[in-house]
Amino acid sequence: GFWTPPRFLQGEIEFQQQFQAEYSDIILVTTPKSGTIWLKSLLFTLVNRVKHHVFEHNHPLLVNNPHVLVPFLEHKLYIDGRVPDFSTFTSPRLLATHMPFSSLPKSVKDSKIKLVYLCRNLRDTFISICHFSNNLLFHHNDTNSFEEMFDLFCEGVSLYDPF
Repeated sequence: GFWTPPRFLQGEIEFQQQFQAEYSDIILVTTPKSGTIWLKSLLFTLVNRVKHHVFEHNHPLLVNNPHVLVPFLEHKLYIDGRVPDFSTFTSPRLLATHMPFSSLPKSVKDSKIKLVYLCRNLRDTFISICHFSNNLLFHHNDTNSFEEMFDLFCEGVSLYDPF
């Protein structure tokens, strides 16, 4: 019931079929271009506030991208047929997904793990996707018009992955 970039489809299927939720998991569920990086940073900081003081000289957020600290399940961990080794993750496992609730694995839906859902005003999300997509395509001299992108957005076509 949703559009997905073809390069992420296999990762989504693997995530659905293989992921086993643990009671302490925290999964961030967002739509693309809705503030995911910002919320990943906040989530990591809150969960690790005792372990890593905010003013620590080499705080993990100063030396790593939030996408490294709170990885996407279908875009990073299960991509290209990989099977992630969750034994290296500390508890609680901080994970993220762009998949809608209806498509999450049964182990997630049937568990009592924490899902942190972020939604954003659709107009703001659309503008963010337009700028992001056209910046990716800028070097191709093949940017999309606002009207074309709006039609695709309304159809539910993924604009954030133009490749």
